[in-house]
Amino acid sequence: MTEPLAHTQARFAAHLRDPELHAPPEGIDERRMQVYRELYFNNIQSLLAGNFPVIRRTLGEDRWLALVRAFCRGHRAQTPLFSEIAQEFILFLDTTPHQVDAPWLLELAHYEWMELALQISDAPLPAHDPHGDLLTDVPVCSPWYRALAYQWPVHRIGPGYQPVAPPAQPTLLLARRDAGGGIVFSELSPLLFRLLERLEAAPLLSGRGQLQALATEAGLGADEGFLRDGAAMLRQLRECGCLLGTVVPRV
Repeated sequence: MTEPLAHTQARFAAHLRDPELHAPPEGIDERRMQVYRELYFNNIQSLLAGNFPVIRRTLGEDRWLALVRAFCRGHRAQTPLFSEIAQEFILFLDTTPHQVDAPWLLELAHYEWMELALQISDAPLPAHDPHGDLLTDVPVCSPWYRALAYQWPVHRIGPGYQPVAPPAQPTLLLARRDAGGGIVFSELSPLLFRLLERLEAAPLLSGRGQLQALATEAGLGADEGFLRDGAAMLRQLRECGCLLGTVVPRV
């Protein structure tokens, strides 16, 4: 009796994902199966290599290919979109025990993926007054930046630097899309990182209110000097595009 098509397709897919464990469907020429196997694996590998070039270089070819094969074998992606395969790879790393010799792998993958995520983001810019007073009015955040906190110094990891233990202090980074569409990464001070967090978490506070709350959190006095320095931070964030301006006043 001829096998139902759905069963044949399931066996075909299982074989492509894990040729060593699953036999191919009967009746398909081995030379053709080899072409299918190579197309499947090479396309996935090429796509992931484009999204995670630092991981590929850092692991080296053999470890990289083994990792991709483990991904193909053990992960069931929930999306048909090529642009989302990188997120599936991160989910795979998050739900699979870390390689003992690469404990930073998950965070490095997220750091690399952030570049793609910001590049392809089509989030619309909210209404804003680009010339509003950032202290007295309510700042408006751009959707095209992320304040990132990592246990590992992901921006330094590469073939020549593969730490075995995380540093005492977290790595705080800003990822943003500039006016030309490029992605820029820079380090953040703890105070500026927390300000960016607060701007996202409390979007109805004025700039002055944000700074006063920030000073209270830090155990500092929100005196004239602190507010002056804080206003400079807000202007810096507007200049680099993280802040678009302020909420448009209602007429």
